[in-house]
Amino acid sequence: MFPEPTAPAASRGEVLLRYLDFFRDSVIGKVTALPDAELRSSRVPSGWTPLELVKHLTFAERRWIEWGFEGRRFENPWGDRTDGRWYVAPEETRDDLVAALRAQGRHTSEVVAITPLEQVGEPGPRWKGAEPATLERVLLHLVQEYARHLGQLDIVVEQADGPTGK
Repeated sequence: MFPEPTAPAASRGEVLLRYLDFFRDSVIGKVTALPDAELRSSRVPSGWTPLELVKHLTFAERRWIEWGFEGRRFENPWGDRTDGRWYVAPEETRDDLVAALRAQGRHTSEVVAITPLEQVGEPGPRWKGAEPATLERVLLHLVQEYARHLGQLDIVVEQADGPTGK
């Protein structure tokens, strides 16, 4: 269910997590409802596929929370891309990609549970020389990232005669 603005929440962090969880669950629901033939084919001129979108969202969340905010080192933080575009290897399955997205969401929730929203992230390459952002700014960025991509996925799923809305 969409996180209504009137629903009581204990904190701003809880509100942001509700939106992230809603958008993440909606992406998973739409991709899970698609027939296998639609998962690796594109219906848009830019050429991305639903599975590529799922992998991209996992890596985007990892880049902002782990590589950016937490300052963790990653060998390939852009592992969702090959030759400048999103990529899913033939052996990567819907189940594996959905499980990775869920796991990344759990990690984000754990970070928010123990970190004040005002805390500034660790310096590192994610910030491209700029001062690191606060956790709240990172979460707001992720909310817009998920919302934008969920809207794009809505159109693709509708074209594939899949579930619309939510």
